[in-house]
Amino acid sequence: MRGSLMILFFCSTASAATLQVGPGKTYAAPCAAIAAAAAGDRIEIDAAGTYSGDVCGWTKNGLTIVGVNGRPKIDANGMSSGGKATWVVSGDDTTIENVEMTGATVADANGAGIRQEGKNLTVRGCYFHDNQDGILAGDAAGSTILIEASEFAHNGAGDGQSHNLYINHVDKLIFRWNYSHHANVGHLLKTRALVSDIRYNRLSDEADGTASYEINVPNAGTTMIVGNVIEQGPMTMNSAIIDYGSEPTGFNPTQDLYVVNNTIVNDRPAGGTFVQVAAMVTTPAILTNNIFVGGGTVSTQAAAVQTANYTGTTPMFAAPAMFDYHLLAGSPCVDAGQDPGMTSGGVSLAPLMEYVHPAMVEGRMSIGTIDIGAYELGGGVPLVDGGDATMDLAVPLGIDPIDAGDGATGVGAHGCGCAVGAPSDQFTGRSGDQKFSFLLISLISLLILRRETKRA
Repeated sequence: MRGSLMILFFCSTASAATLQVGPGKTYAAPCAAIAAAAAGDRIEIDAAGTYSGDVCGWTKNGLTIVGVNGRPKIDANGMSSGGKATWVVSGDDTTIENVEMTGATVADANGAGIRQEGKNLTVRGCYFHDNQDGILAGDAAGSTILIEASEFAHNGAGDGQSHNLYINHVDKLIFRWNYSHHANVGHLLKTRALVSDIRYNRLSDEADGTASYEINVPNAGTTMIVGNVIEQGPMTMNSAIIDYGSEPTGFNPTQDLYVVNNTIVNDRPAGGTFVQVAAMVTTPAILTNNIFVGGGTVSTQAAAVQTANYTGTTPMFAAPAMFDYHLLAGSPCVDAGQDPGMTSGGVSLAPLMEYVHPAMVEGRMSIGTIDIGAYELGGGVPLVDGGDATMDLAVPLGIDPIDAGDGATGVGAHGCGCAVGAPSDQFTGRSGDQKFSFLLISLISLLILRRETKRA
């Protein structure tokens, strides 16, 4: 079976030109390379360069833009493309990996690091901070937006209308393995997508954050919130943590909400609401295997189906003051869950991964009956390259250890340091999508092996 999996992994894409940016390279700044690129080209931005005020927009399709030799910083520094953003992406099928974007401000208070106007965007291993919006995606029928292993912090103009992320009407948002925190009055994640798949993230306001909702899904839609660590801080601007269906204008045709195996902590002294569902939503929300800790109402929807959730006061977290919500032995949440099943459309709701801080992920394996919450006691599964000890998913995707110069150190389960060696030849020169494909195959293989060993 391994041979067939490797054949799948080694499939290559069509050749394209690689344009290099940075000191001593062909192009001094990213926008010059973007202007010179053809559809399908790859642009590599060296972190050694200074790219302050370098802003632009483009319509070319299939561009891949990747930071190398560290993470390059793109500081808009008061400049914008078209009065919108640092980068205005009007082309389709764009991939952006391992860049830092900051300083986007415009007159209408919606200056974004990335303004997405085309179809299909992948953002991987990036850091968006101190913009008016981190990512702002416009309406685009037929578009899928994938955001993974990235951090969003201190975005927002302070008006409540700008956010760490704001995804408008697209077909699908996949938001996984990210760390979104400290939005400036706005939301940590706002999505109007027809389908929103939100898994294995940390969304937290912490001690001094002033965000409003942690997750805002104002137009409903099929929404899967699975395996996340979600924390509302004491200085929040809104009492609700998850908001669903609060804006009837532009309502999506589907209204099914699934909140499964999350750890949700409310640190607001005056209490609040964990899952706020608008009255016009007629489909019962599914709330299964969640930890709801802190004062407040679990859900405003009387018809919500609540199964195997923990609402007590002593879940026995490892270090809650440090936002470490791993379970300790003896926790009432251990072996207390149930099979979460599937959505009405047949999509599995089983948690297969666990968030690792910051903006990383590892596999999750149930030990006995599934535990309640985002973490399985003793069930963390490091994801490595077929046992070769060369690539661990505790390294943020999009950041290749070979580009870091001297290897990388990830953070494994329960915060332990996991030294990661130089990548094998199998990963050298591979794209982020290819790496993810291999690591996903590794996860599946590990889960199969664990199950077969358990049965034996």
